[in-house]
Amino acid sequence: MASMAPPPATLTRRDLKAAARHLAGQDRDLRRILKTHGPPPLWGRRPGFATLVRIILEQQVSLASARAIFRRLELGVAPFTPERFVELGTARLRSLGVTRQKAAYCLHVAEAVSDGRLNLKTVARLDDAAVAATLTRLKGVGPWTAGIYLLMALRRPDVWPAGDIALVQAVRRVKRLRGHASPERVARLADTWRPYRSVAARMMWQHYLAERTRSTS
Repeated sequence: MASMAPPPATLTRRDLKAAARHLAGQDRDLRRILKTHGPPPLWGRRPGFATLVRIILEQQVSLASARAIFRRLELGVAPFTPERFVELGTARLRSLGVTRQKAAYCLHVAEAVSDGRLNLKTVARLDDAAVAATLTRLKGVGPWTAGIYLLMALRRPDVWPAGDIALVQAVRRVKRLRGHASPERVARLADTWRPYRSVAARMMWQHYLAERTRSTS
């Protein structure tokens, strides 16, 4: 099969569809996902403070739970700015349903943006490794959070958030891995999808969500 052009700096829906077809041509399991479900959603998010806060809220909880808490924050913190977060403090965030730990994380990020230690517009111009290194220096922002920000907010084409539970479960099932396949083993397997690991991740999430919906219907 003819190789694709070098991956774009930022994925568009058109790029996503082309890359999904490219991966399907190389991997029969991804081909089956594409044939069953079509191209995956882009699931893009607007880069910036609000998205980083939302991803922090999504750490180790269901997306539905995080979405509900984020919605309460949107309604209860106006304007939704780092400066307003700093002004209100952790007590206000806790009153809106944010855990003590995550309230501290969100406030730490808000302080970093507010006092100029973190400029998310500058971060968006860095390469993947530099983005991850910059974000993970913040308290409460680990590799998974930085990876999701890279993948969804900055729409980088070759990111694999190794600690994502849904991705690990999806790969185990799709690849029919025997025994307990660790996140590290799954990440090594994902290396075969370079330079479009972000697209493969979206295809795996797409499969995971479809299977979950089918099992609960």
